[in-house]
Amino acid sequence: MKARKNVLFIGYPLLAVFCIACSGAVTTPSGKAPQKPGSAVAKKEKKRTRPAVKKAAKRPDSMKAPVAALPKAAVPASEAKGEKPALITPRSVRPLMQIEAGRNDSNPTWSTTGKLIAVERSKGDKKEIVIARPDGSIVQTVYYQLSSDNSQGMEFFFPGLFEDVSYNAGISWSPKGDRIVFMSNGGEGNYDCYLRELGSKKTVRLTKHKEKDGQAHWSPVDDVVVFVSGRTGRGDIYLMDIGTREITRLTQGGKAYLYPQWSPKGKKVALIHGSNENHDIYVINDVKEPVQSLTALTSWKHDDLRPVWSPDGKKIAFYSNYNPEDDPKVWSLIVIAADGSDPKRGQGLSEKVVATDVIPDVERGPAWMPDSERIVYVKNDRQKYNPLYVVDIEEKTNLPLKTNTKMNHDVSCSAKGLISFRAQVRRWDHVFIAELKR
Repeated sequence: MKARKNVLFIGYPLLAVFCIACSGAVTTPSGKAPQKPGSAVAKKEKKRTRPAVKKAAKRPDSMKAPVAALPKAAVPASEAKGEKPALITPRSVRPLMQIEAGRNDSNPTWSTTGKLIAVERSKGDKKEIVIARPDGSIVQTVYYQLSSDNSQGMEFFFPGLFEDVSYNAGISWSPKGDRIVFMSNGGEGNYDCYLRELGSKKTVRLTKHKEKDGQAHWSPVDDVVVFVSGRTGRGDIYLMDIGTREITRLTQGGKAYLYPQWSPKGKKVALIHGSNENHDIYVINDVKEPVQSLTALTSWKHDDLRPVWSPDGKKIAFYSNYNPEDDPKVWSLIVIAADGSDPKRGQGLSEKVVATDVIPDVERGPAWMPDSERIVYVKNDRQKYNPLYVVDIEEKTNLPLKTNTKMNHDVSCSAKGLISFRAQVRRWDHVFIAELKR
């Protein structure tokens, strides 16, 4: 049986996509530049570039930072006491589509209304975006096909771009759920942003630059997107009006700005800012005055990644490699006030930890439930095949979600409360849907 081949891991390798050979560039956790997916080096490094799956090798005592010197995280009571936590048993858990060998599905992304879900599919060297309803019925497939004008290779669905392998990722939905914007290399090796309307066979290229463009996020209320571009030599955030194609630069050089995300009301943008393995959480409070309104929400030596707004817009959740042992490969989930009223560092910020030893999903970010009180995440526990957990911010509970699936990842929640995630079945990745009891 042929296992996963040439799959683009969406995570730290993609985080490094926008590091354009600069001294302040982001690297993979190993500190090396990301390798081309499918190469011998990439396959060798596959396990090492996936954050928080394995704990760091034991270091000599002389190299360990004293635990007492670090603020202690607020560990959930059930974990601190060593008690066996209760289980959350969902009403149902099912595969989104029929289970079959020979393909890998990943990164499920719900439309704003929750009526549709987009999945990135890899089948051999064929890369597709599959759009389906929650019941698994397929609405549309976006894919590349044989070129009638070029018998020597394959043509991706973007005109004029020829190659035998194309990647697309980073899907974001329009407010009405009738269009998607995403990043693709189009088979030519360079990433740009593209737009596809549901029911249409036409794909519109939004950006065309020699440097990489991607990580686009559509405003939940307007016909504008924010995206990252390396056109300045480092990652910067830009805003594009979809109708006019007018582009406005929001950040100004220095260290890289990455992973922008609109607030639920479409007035603010959260992002990360930093270099190498030290990023902090920032918010642009007014896109009309981006430089003046840029505010830091965290500022410490730890790496903070992938901020996501709660549905009510009052909180921001993110991953951080803060932990009392000062192990950079162990990650936590932190929730802070979106208005900047919480501490930016030290003991005060460490007390905002809501879950420990998690597997960060850098592509999707923390998965908020619609009530803005619960987050679904993946626990770093390989003996239990990385189970799903649900943390309740208000009740301060961390409980495992019984799914009977293995090697879970790519968690996202719909506006209707359905939980989608990727799990492994006989060495192939498939998307599952879990529905909680009401």
